[in-house]
Amino acid sequence: MTQTTIAFDNKAILRPPEAAEYLGVSTSTLAKRRLRGELPAFIKLGKKAVGYRREDLDAWIEQCRRHSTSEYHNGKC
Repeated sequence: MTQTTIAFDNKAILRPPEAAEYLGVSTSTLAKRRLRGELPAFIKLGKKAVGYRREDLDAWIEQCRRHSTSEYHNGKC
């Protein structure tokens, strides 16, 4: 993993390349999902810079867990 985390209020903030790697998706997929509101809240770090709290990514992963392929999902996972 690249060293792009930054400290924010004593919590690790992952920049998009690192968050994408953490989630196992491409940075392009991450950007598209962010645009459609399909990911956890992101933090606006500047005019074009965004970041994600690792704990928000973990919570999003947890809410996407399914026990069966037939289980309902809200389209945001």
